[in-house]
Amino acid sequence: MTTKKNNLIYLTGFMGSGKSTIAPILANTLGYSHADIDQEIECLTSKSVTSIFSDFGEDYFREIERSLLLELSNRDCYVISLGGGTIANATNLKIVKSSGILIYLKTDVEQIQRRLKFKKDRPLIQSANKTLLTDDELRSRITSLIAKREPYYEKADIVITTTKQRVGITVDEIVYRLKNYIK
Repeated sequence: MTTKKNNLIYLTGFMGSGKSTIAPILANTLGYSHADIDQEIECLTSKSVTSIFSDFGEDYFREIERSLLLELSNRDCYVISLGGGTIANATNLKIVKSSGILIYLKTDVEQIQRRLKFKKDRPLIQSANKTLLTDDELRSRITSLIAKREPYYEKADIVITTTKQRVGITVDEIVYRLKNYIK
């Protein structure tokens, strides 16, 4: 295995898979800095992700996301938590794969549904009138989105199953698996 440029580690996976929770802990463990792409977008625009989707649409959000991803890809020694859909297009996937190590935090639909059931800040799992989905609607939406994104997620350098696994164990597993990639 060769060392990737800039020692960047990207965390991908569906919303609710633990990317934002794991990124700062992993970064601290490695002595890296960390960035959460959704938080960075919110700081840059002074708007929540939900507001951006609502006011300008997903395409506009994805343009900002790609621009920020390009900027982040030039940093050194960072753990970057990506949005659940960030790598779900070829351009973003190429940016990530050419600049760092991609880790897919894989979580099953049932666990994701439990974690997201009462979330009101996830525009892609809301109904048209911005209300929570029923359990069946939520499961259907999650299943559909994962089916579209899974081919991209599976291109990760490392796949870690996080279902029913404690955060500390997940971080330890990532650090162990990264030994093949970073010095």
